[in-house]
Amino acid sequence: MEKTWLQALGKMTYGIYVLTTRHKSEINGMIASWVSQISHDPPLIMIAVHPNRYSNNLIRQSGHFVLHVLARDRNDFLERFKGPDPESKFESISWFEGKTGCPVLKDCLAYMECEVTADYSPGNHTLFIGEVKDAQVFSEKPPLSTLDYSGVYIGKD
Repeated sequence: MEKTWLQALGKMTYGIYVLTTRHKSEINGMIASWVSQISHDPPLIMIAVHPNRYSNNLIRQSGHFVLHVLARDRNDFLERFKGPDPESKFESISWFEGKTGCPVLKDCLAYMECEVTADYSPGNHTLFIGEVKDAQVFSEKPPLSTLDYSGVYIGKD
């Protein structure tokens, strides 16, 4: 890809979310920013996850994920959920099992628990379409976005 294209794509803004999932006893959480609401009725969320991510396989196997909206003051979650050890990501934070069994973080602005209705592989990421099965708002603080973060995810892995 041309350098100027990467620079232009890096100017697009996104929310920064924590995506969690579970299959049987395996849980994981990761940072996600390529996310969008794509339908009102039914309520559908699209997430893009690179195929080499551990979460990609768990989502495929379980058919569920939870998308968490983070507050601007929760930058600490960025490092926590970028780590390689799935179990340690959930240590010393409050969470509970959602209706689908996926981990739901208590320290977030809101969450949407989704059941996968479709997945597509149009490029180098898998697009999972999830229908919202449960959701809750915990706070009205401003959400974390790429405008609050110095890095840029270019989608290589």
